[in-house]
Amino acid sequence: MKVGPVGFCIAAILAFFFSPQAVYGIRFVIDREECFSHNVQYEGDTVHASFVVIKADSSWYSSHDGVDLVVKGPTGDQIHDFRDKISEKFEFVAHHKGVHHFCFTNKSPYHETIDFDVHVGHFSYYDEHAKDEHFNPLLEQISKLEEALYNIQFEQHWLEAQTERQAIVNEAMSRRAVYKAFWESTALVSASVLQVYLLRRLFERKLGMSRV
Repeated sequence: MKVGPVGFCIAAILAFFFSPQAVYGIRFVIDREECFSHNVQYEGDTVHASFVVIKADSSWYSSHDGVDLVVKGPTGDQIHDFRDKISEKFEFVAHHKGVHHFCFTNKSPYHETIDFDVHVGHFSYYDEHAKDEHFNPLLEQISKLEEALYNIQFEQHWLEAQTERQAIVNEAMSRRAVYKAFWESTALVSASVLQVYLLRRLFERKLGMSRV
């Protein structure tokens, strides 16, 4: 049974919208350690990943927020090792198909909220069904379009997470500035009151001595 160009296009579009290799995103709260796994079905696929520490359960904003991330392949080989990062975006080529592990470690004394994304770049329809050389260029372009769209989604999610983190940091710093200004004003008023009190006592004492 032959399938025409329209059929190939429809099938390719459906493969994009229902692809199991869609962007995998999760937001979680980490105490000490959290590990996630993602199955890469084909050797040679490109794995895109990113994470952003959105916020920390701390009263004040700290520049020492950050987590460690270790990425390991199906055979246990270490692929990436990031230390004390508040955000990172990276990619790698999977040399072995199978389950890849992403383990986060939080060394801070408080909980942190992390936004984590994984996307595997692969066009399975092209590999399985592109037998006719006349359709190969068309499917190759569709494959590139699919990857470009997924990359846009990936980048958009990354930027949204970065923007959210910056908004939280700005809010925390603004709150800290308000508290600092309040306590400085309180200290200034207290010092002024104390100064007035001491001056009054000094004048009263001098007045008493002059009457004597």
